[in-house]
Amino acid sequence: MPRLSEVITALENLWPAERAESWDAVGTVVGDPDQAVTRVLFAVDPVQEIVDEAVELGADLLVTHHPLYLRGTTTVAASTFKGRVVHTLIKNDIALHVAHTNADKADPGVSDALAGALDLRVVRPLVPDPNDPEGRRGLGRICELDHPMSVRELAARAAERLPATAQGIRVAGDPEATVRTVAVSGGSGDSLFDDVRAAGVDAFLTADLRHHPASEFTAAVAPSPLALLDAAHWATEWPWCELAAAQLDEISDRNGWDLRVHVSKTVTDPWTAHAASAPSDSSGAPN
Repeated sequence: MPRLSEVITALENLWPAERAESWDAVGTVVGDPDQAVTRVLFAVDPVQEIVDEAVELGADLLVTHHPLYLRGTTTVAASTFKGRVVHTLIKNDIALHVAHTNADKADPGVSDALAGALDLRVVRPLVPDPNDPEGRRGLGRICELDHPMSVRELAARAAERLPATAQGIRVAGDPEATVRTVAVSGGSGDSLFDDVRAAGVDAFLTADLRHHPASEFTAAVAPSPLALLDAAHWATEWPWCELAAAQLDEISDRNGWDLRVHVSKTVTDPWTAHAASAPSDSSGAPN
């Protein structure tokens, strides 16, 4: 039965905190280094619903991708949303550890898990980590398809393989254009548009694409068939939870820890419903 400090050391070896972006807030948020750990839960968001699930499960450690306090705080009062999370964790002896942009850059990392969920073959990072002499770490991934398919078919595959959300998959570009190479980035990806353009891929699958950056990007690459596929933020990062859980399982077996490792299937995407637009005529005006 390992102590929390031993498990955290193993997690830090997978996702060193020093590889996180300077603005990020990663590492252990709450937890006694000497407490025993027998059960671990992985999830994307450290929200109350997930913490309640950890309590019900009897977990000693919750590992999330998103930070609890990304921009700092002046209070952990239980009357606040995040303060209640902290109080629930401490009252139930549950530690919280965060791996965010350090897990994004890892090899394998968040975008590897996203590519794996879509059966894409990873070729190299989209934005290589300059501190990685092997050139395998970094943000995003450039991938190849085993067989060419249309943008429409790729979007359908993403909708089928990623966890279901109200948003589904939005597409910008010609749905019938042929795709052989794809850039992927779990989470918000429109800051990577310049790197995607330079990569020369046929499509870019990510999340949280905004109107103006997306329209400017598609105009800049015209008449290139490069398409954008916009999925829900949570859905693009959830596959990492399964990857990370498998990595900790392997470490547990190697060290003789016999940890019980779980992945939350609770959907914490904030959007809960979707209403399709009414059919339009050829001019785009509603009928």
